[in-house]
This record gives sequence, C-alpha cells and structure tokens, in this order.
Amino acid sequence: MSASDLPGDLPRIVVTVTVPGRHLDRELAERKNRLYAAGVERHGGTAILIDGSSSHAQRAAAFAAMDGLLFTGGADIDPARYGAPNLGSVDIEPERDELEAAAWAAAEERELPVLGICRGFQAINVFAGGTLLQDVAGHAGPGWSTGPARIHSLRLADSGRLPALVARGGVSEVPVNTYHHQAVRGSDLAPGLVATGWAASEAGELIEAFERPGSRFVVGVQCHPERTESTPGGFEALWRAFVDACRMARGDGFARESELAGPVRAD
Repeated sequence: MSASDLPGDLPRIVVTVTVPGRHLDRELAERKNRLYAAGVERHGGTAILIDGSSSHAQRAAAFAAMDGLLFTGGADIDPARYGAPNLGSVDIEPERDELEAAAWAAAEERELPVLGICRGFQAINVFAGGTLLQDVAGHAGPGWSTGPARIHSLRLADSGRLPALVARGGVSEVPVNTYHHQAVRGSDLAPGLVATGWAASEAGELIEAFERPGSRFVVGVQCHPERTESTPGGFEALWRAFVDACRMARGDGFARESELAGPVRAD
C-alpha cells in the first residue's frame, strides 16, 4: 500500500525497520517488525514501514506523508557516522543508516515527533551529534525467542516525559528488558538532549532514556517497550503519548490526557 492509499484521518507514522529477507530467520524478523507497527496502531496511528531496500520514490512518498517518525531496533550504526573507529560494532547496515539519516533530516525540517527504541535511541543520539560506547561486555540478554529477557532497573529522573508517563504512581525505578550491547554514557550524549533515565552496568552508569527539552516530542528509550511480555504496563502511556503527538502534528486539534505530560525543563 502506498502512502497515498492510507486512511486520511489517522496520524501517519513512518517506522524504519530491518529488511526481513536479509536475516537467517525471516519469519522472526517480520514478527519483530510487526510488533513496532502494533504499538503505533493500537493507539490509533497508521504505520508506514520502510527499510533499507525501499526505493528513493518510496522513501520520498513516506517522508512527505509522515506526521511522526519511529526508529526501531536492529543492527549497529556505522561508527564512522560519529567519527570513531570500529571498536566492537557488528552487523553494520549502511543502507539503513542512510535511510534513517534522511528520515531524521525530514522530521527535523518539519519539527515532527520522533520516538527511538534501542538502535533508534542510539540513532537519535548519533544524528543529533552524539557518540556511542560500542560494546558493553555481558550487558545484552539472550536473543528474542531464545530465552526470557534479561531485566534490569531503570532509574527515572524527577521530571520529563518518560517519568511523567510511566511512573505516575510516584515510583523512581522501573524494570526494563535488555537486548543491546551498545550504550550511551554521559560523555556520549548529544548536545540538546537531556537524560531522563539511567541504568547501572559494568561500564558505569548508562543513559537509557532521554528527550529534547521543549514542546516537541523527541524521546529515546534503550529498552524495547514493543515487547509487552517483558515491559511494565506503564510504557503503554509512552506509545499513546507518541501517537497523540503525531495526531497533533497532523493538525487534528485533539489531545488526550497523555499529552499533558510535560517535557523536561532545560535548567
């Protein structure tokens, strides 16, 4: 289905995903991609999936139609993107890096909402001018479908979108899943982004949630909230707030209660 064939009354959210046919287990890759689309769709958005094999025409049509952008999980970003030698990055996909850099530029130009998950969290940081720790020994849990998720504690800031959305009961920490071996430290964080969540590791404290201060929705989380079997239910509010922000960007003039969760202050 082309972007022009999509329903006109729903926010259109471009979702960048992996190319299923380039994985040993195509069916598993397709299932992972569908979970991201489901997170958008169950809160009233229309998902436009594109990947590294999408043509320039398909990309242009998607970018022109989008009301928001979702970066998903996947392979490591080429460290050349942030001016570093390869010190542990694996399964690099230059075509996906190029696709997402173009999608980021299009979203930035129009000031659209952006949500980044895992690789997507890292992509936002890199495209905004940050760097990455390329390998955290022993941090990644077992691959999906090979065992239960590894869980660790995410310590939340006192303010910010994510804390306001997932910690409405006043909790300061929530359990999250771990499916990543790269990370963002304080020294890696891009200018203009503010940390709102941290986790301990053998490499020291890692930033695992951030946002851009201001009214525009730009949020990244290192965990995988699309995997609801290993994610606290409060993260559904993050999905809802993202889709609502895309709905507002579309100009529908409608905001749900989740839109009232204020952005972090730039003190």
